[in-house]
Amino acid sequence: MATLQSSALLQYSSPKICRERTISAILGIPKSRTSNIPLHNLQQAGPLVKEMELARGFIGHKKFTKKNDENVLADSLVMAKLYAVLEAVADRVEMHKNIGEQRDNWNSLLLTSINAITLAASTMSGIAATTAVSAGTPLAALKLSSTMMFLAATGMLFIMNKIQPSQLAEEQRNAARLFQQLQKQIETTIAIGKPTDDYVEEAMERVLALDKAYPLPLLGVMLDKFPSKVDPAVWWPQQAKESAHKTGSKANGWNSKLEKEMRSIVEVIRRRDKADYLSLGGKALKLNKLLAIGGPLLTGLAAVGSAFVGSSSQIGFLAAMLGVVGGSLASIVNTLEHGVQVGMVFEMYRSNAGFFKLMEESIESNLMERREHGELFEMKVALQLGRSVSELRDLAASPENKEEGAKEEFASKLF
Repeated sequence: MATLQSSALLQYSSPKICRERTISAILGIPKSRTSNIPLHNLQQAGPLVKEMELARGFIGHKKFTKKNDENVLADSLVMAKLYAVLEAVADRVEMHKNIGEQRDNWNSLLLTSINAITLAASTMSGIAATTAVSAGTPLAALKLSSTMMFLAATGMLFIMNKIQPSQLAEEQRNAARLFQQLQKQIETTIAIGKPTDDYVEEAMERVLALDKAYPLPLLGVMLDKFPSKVDPAVWWPQQAKESAHKTGSKANGWNSKLEKEMRSIVEVIRRRDKADYLSLGGKALKLNKLLAIGGPLLTGLAAVGSAFVGSSSQIGFLAAMLGVVGGSLASIVNTLEHGVQVGMVFEMYRSNAGFFKLMEESIESNLMERREHGELFEMKVALQLGRSVSELRDLAASPENKEEGAKEEFASKLF
């Protein structure tokens, strides 16, 4: 039977025999696959022709060298690293969501339990005060029970006020949202971009910065719930500041008008939005400190009062008042602190101040380095502040056009 000779097959791919032999050698196709193909079975020849055509097209555009092999391998390694970071980020999203729900449950369960114990102890103290002094054993049992319950409530309140479950839950909610944001950014980069080693390193630094900003353990690394000074939350990697003289080119969509606009926006954010949230955070912190001290103090005084119920007329009356009224006030204070979730409000204000601090640093960094296209960056800033681009430009011009005595507008319309 006639066979399809290698020369005929190679002529189908290209008239240059020597070039096709090179392609065959590159692809590692043995001569036995091309020299003994029956004419009636051209399906066997099809894959070989496709391989050679693809190789010919590839060689026409790029040099098929060992260096290209290394580049392809390096790109594959970068993608593998980025997928590993993506898996870690996705795992952290679920982890922080689950722990956030757990700590929110702590807040509601502890609040209900402590209030129930405190009110029950107050009731027992009141009953003990109405019992005759000659009651003997029943009076002693009521006094002992109410005192022990007040002491238990005091200890539980101390622990609850120390860890602030509502604030812990808010921290985990913020962490889950920020990790989810990072996850979407990495997925977008994989889909439409070409990630580099620098991007992988930056993604890892952002993961570690978030881990530090919102730790999961309670012992040792838990954030201070009552800091001496209110600072914005920082969940991004801190880099050494560039020299003030370092500026990028005027290209990439940037011009002097846009630079002036961005500098004006930074001043408004620093002067109004960030300062306002830091001030509100300081007030929330003071209120939380007052309530955190008041709750255990009242239950402790109620425990002392209940222990002296049934004593001489004047002391017994004061002790009964202290036990009943102190326990009731402790329940009110506890409800105000953990029912209203003052710790969560403080963390929310701190996080909002951190958001505006991040915007400041991002704008100042782009003013120096021009890393993003000017018009695109302007649109991003407008969206982050809940404004259109025209409203953003009006905001930047407002300090110059502001009438004397008029109150300056906030930069953000979102919160």
